[in-house]
Amino acid sequence: MKSAGIKILIAVSIFIVLLLVLDALYIISETNQVIITQFGEPIGGTVDTPGLHIKLPVIQKANYFEKRWLEWDGDANQIPTKDKKYIWVDTYSRWRISNPLVFFQRLRDERGAQTRIDDIVDSETRNAIANYELIEIIRSTNREFEMSEEVTILETATAIPEIEFGRERIAQMILEKASAITPDFGVELKDMRIKRINYVDEVQRKVFDRMVAERQRIAAKYRSEGDGKSAEIRGQKERELKRISSEAYRKSQEIMGRADAEATRIYAAAYNVDPDFYSFLKTLDTYRQTIDTNTTVILTTDSDYLQYLKQVR
Repeated sequence: MKSAGIKILIAVSIFIVLLLVLDALYIISETNQVIITQFGEPIGGTVDTPGLHIKLPVIQKANYFEKRWLEWDGDANQIPTKDKKYIWVDTYSRWRISNPLVFFQRLRDERGAQTRIDDIVDSETRNAIANYELIEIIRSTNREFEMSEEVTILETATAIPEIEFGRERIAQMILEKASAITPDFGVELKDMRIKRINYVDEVQRKVFDRMVAERQRIAAKYRSEGDGKSAEIRGQKERELKRISSEAYRKSQEIMGRADAEATRIYAAAYNVDPDFYSFLKTLDTYRQTIDTNTTVILTTDSDYLQYLKQVR
């Protein structure tokens, strides 16, 4: 019994020793840095050498922090510009833990850092946007606009103000001012950018309505030009049809005139050859066209119409 108890005691002791040894060891990778705390208070400096390290078990704790650049993506904020235009401004930046000891003492962890960066960057963004007009925040350079054919002369004549600073310079100023504050929290900011700018809903609706009205005006202009061109084409068609019809009528009349003249000439020639025979044929032709079985003709006895009928009888 005593032997079994001793074995159990030894096994438990070995297990405890192993736990203490494992708790005393900690590993740092190339992407991490460590602050050692004892009873919650940091001791020593930053440990950032990759490899296996030793600390006091139980009473000391290894707090890991990232060495790499981290992403900060803020929420869009509604901010008025200097010319009283209300816009949504959405920003983002990159940050890293430059002083782990100060970072641990002031912020503790990355969640606290994100919250603090939100406050700093949003505040500096609001101050910067409020000091500049909308055109300065939208544009980055003074390059000329590419005007489409749809832009009217009145619109092109409207002067577009030149910018003095521009969007990129304003973003740089926000970064410079925010970067002057974040080192107090052991944080370094980098590459701050304005990701998106948009009008507030009320102004956006007005802008969209104006765009729709402008598109409708351009469409009405095109329809009007199309109707005018269509009327012009139809007028040309009607004139061409009348010209062709008139020309055809003139040619048909000329042909009919020549045919009538030729017929008259033939009739005259035939008449001159034998006037009595020609008169006889014409009279027979007249009988054929005017008299049939259902026709009753009442004439005087001395009518020329009956001369050949009387001779037959």
